[in-house]
Amino acid sequence: MLALTAVAAAVALAVPAAAPPPNAPLPSGAAPVAQRLTAATDSLYSAVAFWRASEAPRPPRELRLWALHQQRLYLALGLARPQVGEAVVGRLPRELRANARDVLTARRSLVRLTPPTKRPLSDFRTGRAEPAERLLGYYREAQRRFRVPWQVLAAANFVETAFGKVRSPSTAGAQGPMQFLPATWRAYGLDGDIYDPRDSILGAANYLRASGAPRNLGRALYAYNHSKLYVDAVLAYARVMRRDVRAFYGFHAWQVFVRTPSGYRRITNP
Repeated sequence: MLALTAVAAAVALAVPAAAPPPNAPLPSGAAPVAQRLTAATDSLYSAVAFWRASEAPRPPRELRLWALHQQRLYLALGLARPQVGEAVVGRLPRELRANARDVLTARRSLVRLTPPTKRPLSDFRTGRAEPAERLLGYYREAQRRFRVPWQVLAAANFVETAFGKVRSPSTAGAQGPMQFLPATWRAYGLDGDIYDPRDSILGAANYLRASGAPRNLGRALYAYNHSKLYVDAVLAYARVMRRDVRAFYGFHAWQVFVRTPSGYRRITNP
C-alpha cells in the first residue's frame, strides 16, 4: 500500500499543472514576475520530462503552452530596463538564476540587434520545425564530424530561424534553417540542399570549423554573422542548453514573434 502511494505521488509530481492560455495576462513587479517565471520554468521542464518518457511523437499542448508563457515573460523582461531583469533574477531560486541571466543576455542582445520591423506580418512565412529529437541528432552528428559543440549549433539555429520555423529569406537574402547566403553555401554547404535541416546544420558546422571553432567560438560566430550582439546571444543560449538539455526542448517549443513598432506580435500557434 505504501509503495502504491509513493508511485502515485511520483506520477502526480511528474505531470505538470494546467498551463495558462496563450494570451494570459502577465504579472508586474519583480516578486510576482519571479514567482511566475519559476512556476513556468519548473512546469515546462516537468512537462518535457513527462513527454520524453512517454515517447509521444509531438510535445503535448500543455508543454507548448508552458513554453509560450515562459517565452512571453522573457520577451517582456528583454525589453525592460536591465535593473528590472536583475531584480527578477535575484528573486528566482538559486538553481534557475544562471540560466535566467543568460536568457536575458540573449534577449537584450537580440533586441539591440534587430529593430522593430515595419514589414507587414504577411511577409513572414512560417512552418513546423523538425522534431526536437531529430534536430538533436543532426547537431550531435555535426559535433562529431566538425567538433563544434552541439549546443552552439542549436543556439545558432534557434536565433536564425527558431529551429526552422521561420521560412522567409532574410533581408540580405540568406536562406534555409541556418540562413546561408547562396555564395557561402556553395563554398561550405558540402553539396547539400540549403533548405534541408540536416544539410544546413552540417554546412554551418563546416563553416564554423573553418572560421576557428571549436578553439575560438566567438571568432567563428562573428564570421558567421558580423555582430558581437549576435555572438553574445548565441553563446548565451548555448550556455543555457549546456547546463540543462531540457532547455533545448523548451526553446524548441517557443513560438515565433515579430517585433513591430507597437510591440511583439505572435505569428505561430502553440
